[in-house]
Amino acid sequence: MKSMPLGGTGIEIGQFVFGAGSIGGVGGAPQTRGLGITEEQGFARLDEAYELGIRVVDTADVYAQGDSEVAVGRWLSQREPSDVLVQTKFGGVARDGKPASDLSGAHLRRQLAQSIERLGRVDLYLSHVPDPDTPPEETLTAFAEAREAGLIRAFGVCNVDAGLLEALLKTAADAGLPRPEFVQNGFSLLNRADEPELLPLVRSEGLGYLAFSPLAGGVLSERYLDGAAPQPGSRIAVAGDQFYPGAHTEENLARVTRLRELARRREVSVAGLALAWLSAHPAVTAPIVSPSSETQWQAVREALSFELDAESAAEISELFG
Repeated sequence: MKSMPLGGTGIEIGQFVFGAGSIGGVGGAPQTRGLGITEEQGFARLDEAYELGIRVVDTADVYAQGDSEVAVGRWLSQREPSDVLVQTKFGGVARDGKPASDLSGAHLRRQLAQSIERLGRVDLYLSHVPDPDTPPEETLTAFAEAREAGLIRAFGVCNVDAGLLEALLKTAADAGLPRPEFVQNGFSLLNRADEPELLPLVRSEGLGYLAFSPLAGGVLSERYLDGAAPQPGSRIAVAGDQFYPGAHTEENLARVTRLRELARRREVSVAGLALAWLSAHPAVTAPIVSPSSETQWQAVREALSFELDAESAAEISELFG
């Protein structure tokens, strides 16, 4: 697996990141806790990711109400892989039973200490969701202090738009503070909201970009074609409206059917071609994947070995434009 720089962090990562958000649950919603994979299954997936050459594991303090971090920490303790980078996120909270955010310095320090206790270490640390109530300078200062103390190696931001990212970069520059060096957002053939403004900003500033939900909950595969309905326990059935709004539609399935024709001509799977397109995107450092079957791992292998030429990439982009 080839390595590439993660923005200006001075850290190199491989072509894919493993997402551990389904270990013990699906994401951070309380109603999806326990609907993901077990810790034992999670260990198997982490082993498979490592064997393939993936060296970054992504989680968050709220995934499965903390069970994801605990499981990843146990895997790290048992396997002792010295070359794995541990990435987690903070800031997601609940207020009055509703999702909210807290990016205050006090919350960062408290959650980082808890994540280090669970995981053993944190290399890459991100704010999970924007917080309209905390001054950006406060969050950036807390990130800088954590890095200076050796608690983290680099930091980034998650779920931001171009306006917010630009404001954060300006705040850091004006205050003489370190800036976030990478972004983690949802991006796929079915979710290209970042293309017009955010990705050009990422490229011009030399930032890294990690893409989560690269297959839109499995819609960018053969799984839901030819009239196949979402199976109980699948990502679309469990949390489709919450995590993949607007993905599982007749219009999108028709596009994926046409993508299947392109994939067959190239002798790869739909998922493999979708991941290859994402990996070839000039602004994307690495997609975040969470395979749970051999078929899904095969799609990652296809993306690693398949060279997508510019003409094919443009044809696929136009299909989903």
